Amino acid sequence: MDAASPSSPELDINNLRALKVLGKGAMGTVFLVHDTLADESARCPFALKVMDKSSVHAKLDADRRARWEIQVLSRLSHPFLPSLLGTLENDQLLGWAVPYCPGGDLNVLRYHQTDRVFSPTVIRFYLAEIVCALEHLHSMGIAYRDLKPENILIQQSGHVILTDFDLSRKLIPKTFISSTTQLEETPKLPESRRKNHRNFTRWIPVAAYISQNKKGLKKAKSARVSPASRRKPSFSSGERSNSFVGTEEYVSPEIVRGDGHEFAVDWWALGILTYEMLYGTTPFKGKNKKETFRNILAKAPEFIGKRTALTDLIGRLLEKDPTRRLGYVRGASEIKGHEFFKGVRWDLLREIVRPPFIPSGEEGRFTEQFNKGGVDIRDYLESLKSPPSLPPSPLPSPSTEHHRNISFTEF
Repeated sequence: MDAASPSSPELDINNLRALKVLGKGAMGTVFLVHDTLADESARCPFALKVMDKSSVHAKLDADRRARWEIQVLSRLSHPFLPSLLGTLENDQLLGWAVPYCPGGDLNVLRYHQTDRVFSPTVIRFYLAEIVCALEHLHSMGIAYRDLKPENILIQQSGHVILTDFDLSRKLIPKTFISSTTQLEETPKLPESRRKNHRNFTRWIPVAAYISQNKKGLKKAKSARVSPASRRKPSFSSGERSNSFVGTEEYVSPEIVRGDGHEFAVDWWALGILTYEMLYGTTPFKGKNKKETFRNILAKAPEFIGKRTALTDLIGRLLEKDPTRRLGYVRGASEIKGHEFFKGVRWDLLREIVRPPFIPSGEEGRFTEQFNKGGVDIRDYLESLKSPPSLPPSPLPSPSTEHHRNISFTEF
């Protein structure tokens, strides 16, 4: 399978210069790159994820997963999902490019909040966009299977992007009602309310987040479980995967049991993510992997205080029986119709110009790195023959264009 896609141009490694290294992930190294011919002054850098084919462990599996991710990216067209800008491949390297996302990931952003948790209003905003992204993937027959804060990036616009698709899987979806139309039509706010645009960054310490000093930040380890065959499928409605795949604290009970799984695993992970955004920790984490999996199978999530619409949503998403889990029968439309999302203007989400957090511009840092000469990609990869242990790096993704001035309060 060729890495290049008809819709993604081939990149020339000789014309690419890395401004800095964004990080090291399971599938390769991510660089902030500019094309020295098309963008000589590095005004529009992009992210390039590069896999060194000569040094990768489990070479065939990693190569297969990388090419699958490129294939998925080449098909995506959604404001909350990344797009493929280009690819490159030679005897040593396989790389793919997407627009840069300067806002970091949701885990980093959460650590810069008071008490390291988000308010219900902010949670609702981010969840709504994540639900839309998952809905689009499921409509394409793709189960994401790796939803976690580190894989949710913040675009320059303040909207989210899901990233890293090497663990995703193409499945034949079971029949369910499409949720392309809004379940409950919410009346538009009065004109006076629409003009009163609130800036929700006042509730989020942007200055602290923009700082590159990550001292004290304890990012969750990416204990990803690679695909491994478990049991043969025995299902008649739709297709299910029998791989054991995901990240320990986010995998669903059916994955742990090896019962076979389908799109409902993403709704379970959404419940784990929501719990973590609310309480600052995942609900089933144990002292080790065995205890974590035992908790996933048998323990009920613990809530603080009286039950709310948000905790009710979490409880319904964390239903251990996937056939009873919210979203199993009618997909995203069931989740969109939950009380917690009452009043959400789903059709206006992508047009909101004042999300809770908007990254500051990085033009100054780009210029500084450009003047220093940047990093040679091939030299850097050559130096990683015995790489240190680095935190996983999310694959940055594109920003969304906006055509209307819609405030956060209007969605």
